[in-house]
Parts: sequence; structure tokens; C-alpha cells
Amino acid sequence: MDGPLKNLLVVDLTRVLVGPYCTMILSDLGARVIKIEAPETGDDSRKFGPFVKDQSAYFMSLNRGKESIALNLKNEEDKKIFEKILSRADILVENFKPGTLEKWGYGWKDVCKKYPKLIYASASGFGQTGPLKDLPAYDMVVQGMGGLMSVTGQPNSEPTRVGTSIGDITAGLFTAIGINAALYDREKTGKGMFIDVSMLDSQIAILENAIARYLSKNEIPKPMGSRHPSIAPFEAFKTKDSYIIIAAGNDKLFEKLCEHLNITECVSDDRFKTNSMRCENMDDLKKIIEDKLIVNNTDDWIKGMEKLKIPCGPIYNIKQAVENPQIEARNMIVKSYHKIIGEFKLAGNPIKMSSYKDENKRGDIPDLDEHRDKILKEFS
Repeated sequence: MDGPLKNLLVVDLTRVLVGPYCTMILSDLGARVIKIEAPETGDDSRKFGPFVKDQSAYFMSLNRGKESIALNLKNEEDKKIFEKILSRADILVENFKPGTLEKWGYGWKDVCKKYPKLIYASASGFGQTGPLKDLPAYDMVVQGMGGLMSVTGQPNSEPTRVGTSIGDITAGLFTAIGINAALYDREKTGKGMFIDVSMLDSQIAILENAIARYLSKNEIPKPMGSRHPSIAPFEAFKTKDSYIIIAAGNDKLFEKLCEHLNITECVSDDRFKTNSMRCENMDDLKKIIEDKLIVNNTDDWIKGMEKLKIPCGPIYNIKQAVENPQIEARNMIVKSYHKIIGEFKLAGNPIKMSSYKDENKRGDIPDLDEHRDKILKEFS
């Protein structure tokens, strides 16, 4: 891939999701990524479903455009190969449990002495410090401990996991952000640095309204379904055939909505005059709105509201979301190639840059150890 990170070499010591997601972003931005995998087994996610012709679609969705070589970092000969690659690398990304690479002689303190310009990024469940640093973590563990599950779901429902692995993905994103900031810093100082990203920290960082409410008002937020705690009307409303999302986030939009629904009396109603009042009386307002919406289908309401620029939308399933013409127009479903299954479709990169073309074709998906001969020849 052509991109702003072209000519940078990333050594990818990651597996499953948080690390591979980070290095996939770096690859999409133009970096060369050499994925170091465990001999025989490779990345654990190679065994995760769903499968296409016995190949993991999970693995393929995260590792396009990378090169693979299998190395045992406990083996002296393999360590020599690894160090030759590392000596020319710009970035090392790993998501082992803290302390693992130190045991193998590749902790930050050891590596930075040999390669002072190297940017070394570690993503882990709880980070490199603190009383929980040695514990393992998976996505749902940090969703629970980070407070996210406590504000997800319907009121009084059982604990509900967010429907994607946001614990891993946010940490992967923050790691990629940290790496790019470190690259800029290296341009000024000539030195690399260590980046420590925790999945749990990342969950705290994205709590926005919930954490603001607790830290400023000492309120402990609870699940509210689709409702926003500080803006109204701002949730899913039932129509004749399904639901519509309406996000009238200010007084002007609320007035437009009331005019469109022929409920203009609500604008001057003491219960709904301001956003704060609407939040306090959301149940009453919701009933009034749904009594109007129930007479027409969602698509009909959306067409009318879009003309008035009232923020709204349907609730799509994954098929509908992926096949949305807007998604096609934004090149958000791209193609890669695997030598066994052929063409494979994946989610694209949402970062669009004026200086680089957002190609529909991504790099090939690697088999385990596929690039051994090429890499050994290059780094001999």
C-alpha cells in the first residue's frame, strides 16, 4: 500500500486482535509489516471461525498485506534471524503478557540499548504497571471492569457486552495513535520510545458522558437502551414497521421535528422548552412522538426528515449496513487475495487522505511462514 508510512518497517509480534488491528492500520497507511508467528501454530486467530475452505476469515480480516515468518524466540538460530530483522526496523509492536519478552531478552530496556531509534509499542490487558499488570485479559473482561457493560443494554437487563470487541479495538487504535506520535517525536529528537497501552485504560478513556457524570455529579450512570443521557430526543423510536433513530440534538432541530410531525405545541410546552427539560420528561415526549410515527413506515419518515436535515436513520443489520450505497461510495468494503480461497472481501480503512489514493485492493493474506525464503534472503 502507498501511504504516509511507506518505507517504514514494522516488526509485528502480535496475535489475535488488539495488536493485529493496530498493525493492520499501519499497513493500510503504507508501512511494511513483517509478522513474526509461532512455528507450527502461528497466530492463535488462525484457528478462529468463521472458516472459508478451512481458512480463518477472522485471521484474514486483520492480517491483509502482511508478510509472515515463523520464528521461535527461545531458539538461538531463530533469535539471530529476528535480531537481523529488528536491526532494520522502525517499529516493534507486541501484545504479550507483560514480562514475556523480557524473559526472552527483548524487553524495552534491552532493545533500546541496541536500537535507540526503535519505537517499541506494547498493548496489554492492564498495562505494564499497577497491581493487575500480570493478569491476563480478554475483551469482555475489560468491557466489564472498564464500566462499559454497566451502561450498555436496556434498563434492568442482564449485563450486556457491546456487540463488537471494542476493548481490543480501542486499545489497537490508541496504540496506532501513540506510534504515529512517536514517529513525529523521533523526527525532532532522533530517538525512539516505549509506548504502553492498556485495554482497561482505553475503556476508561472512551466513557465520555458516563465518566463526566460521575466525576462532576457523583452520579453512577445505568443502562438506558438507545437513549442518550444528556440529549433529547435522541434515541430509537418505533414506527409502523420498525424503528427510526432520531437525534434532534438542539432546540432548532427539535422545532423542525415538531413541525414535521405536526406537534408544534410541544415547542412551547413547559416540559419540553429546553433540552434539559426534555431529558427530564423523555418518557412523555417519546409517547407523543411515537403516537405520530406509528402511522408510517421508517423509510417514509426518513425521506421526509432527510429533506429537512433532521439527523435520523434506520437500524440496519450487518447485511444492510455493508450493502449501503454510502459504504460503497466510501470504499469501505475492499478486496484482498488468499492463494487458497482467492478473492476475499474485508472492511476498508476509514482514514481517507488527499495525497494518497484509497485503493480498493489490499495486500495479500499470508499463509503461516509464507515469506520465510524472501525474508531470510533479504536479512541475511
